[in-house]
Amino acid sequence: MDSAMESVLLDKWHKTLTLYHELSCALESTLQELHGLGLSEFEVLERLRRYEAECERGSDECALKTLESRMHLSQSALSRTVSRLTNDGLVIRDINTTDRRAAMLKLTDEGRAKHEEAKPSHREVLAKFLD
Repeated sequence: MDSAMESVLLDKWHKTLTLYHELSCALESTLQELHGLGLSEFEVLERLRRYEAECERGSDECALKTLESRMHLSQSALSRTVSRLTNDGLVIRDINTTDRRAAMLKLTDEGRAKHEEAKPSHREVLAKFLD
């Protein structure tokens, strides 16, 4: 690869990193300030809501393993995030009756309401940065 092409690639990479960082920070501060949610917490609510119909046990539960494969968090970070959401009454963690080793997650009515409350703020920040 010649140096001009390498320079263009590196410029694009650095712009991508900058956009990601600025967008993540804006989402984090907006969600925290307006809704008391961190970005990771909102993303868990978003993913659970979005993929409810695809999850293994019915239309409103999702295996933690399934969520883990769709999130960009380490297993321990996701576990801590889910614990915070559980403590706040937004998510219920349950045992899978067909595989007792698997944890299942379910949004509570409060979790759905919190997601619906925060979603417009989330989308507004996304539109600001990505439109």
